[in-house]
Amino acid sequence: MSGTSADTTVTGEPTGGATTQRWLVTGAGGMLGRDLLTVLGERSDGVSVTGLARADLDITDPAAVEAAVDGHRVVLNAAAWTDVDGAESAEAQATAVNGTGVTYLAQACADRGAVLVHVSTDYVFAGDGELPYPEDAPTAPCNAYGRSKLVGEQAVLHLLPRHGYVVRTAWLYGAHGPNFVATMLRLAGEREHLDVVDDQRGQPTWSYALAQQIVRLAHAALAGGAPAGIYHGTASGQTTWCGLAREVFAVRGLDPRRVRPTTSDRFPRPAPRPAHSVLGHERWALAGLPAMADWRSMLSAALRDPAFTD
Repeated sequence: MSGTSADTTVTGEPTGGATTQRWLVTGAGGMLGRDLLTVLGERSDGVSVTGLARADLDITDPAAVEAAVDGHRVVLNAAAWTDVDGAESAEAQATAVNGTGVTYLAQACADRGAVLVHVSTDYVFAGDGELPYPEDAPTAPCNAYGRSKLVGEQAVLHLLPRHGYVVRTAWLYGAHGPNFVATMLRLAGEREHLDVVDDQRGQPTWSYALAQQIVRLAHAALAGGAPAGIYHGTASGQTTWCGLAREVFAVRGLDPRRVRPTTSDRFPRPAPRPAHSVLGHERWALAGLPAMADWRSMLSAALRDPAFTD
């Protein structure tokens, strides 16, 4: 996940019939959290939704977490410390949110028999492979952010062996927060040429499409058709940051040759980035769900969405 948005509290009732389930979205003010609320609001299947943003719920406060989770059948956790570079000098603070806070959520769900779907990251891997990482690949975080997120993953899997779901995502972009695609759209109108790294590979993923997949998974979990554990919530296919930028230009009718390839050492950052962030998607079949769409078709759909382009 990337980016932060304004804090908000949202409570919605189903459009028809009696309320049958209460769902909680944590991190509801962020890019993915806001899309989760949108997706849930588009459904009419007897779900009452509460969205709590950072100002409404401090997930590092165990008593507050207990109170927030109480009465909810499903918890979708999009709350996170997302400052990857900042985590290098504040790993304890990042782990308090991404690890300890997630532990509190998992324990609260375990105590109440609730399903927890927790969003994690490709950064739990070393990023030095050549093939897609399967869901059960050994973890070896390449930076402090990845280490903090791995603590949260382990808590969910340990405390909720039957009702805990970890969805790893990567290269996320969307309408409601700063992200690479939005930056490319802005810079396209400001610069004649852009130099973009071409030595990191990944799967650009639209946050709205990820929200749809997470909600499908939660419903499958409630129906008993989705084994607990780890799923990889990224688009199919793969590209580089340069390839993504060129595709953004092409979809918008701009000359993709304005984007020039370069290498990561041109843009040093406090936190190392994985060179290979390509994830495998085999476990979706076990849940009776298809893997997510190819990144190109996903990007085209995103750039046609008024919510993203306005």
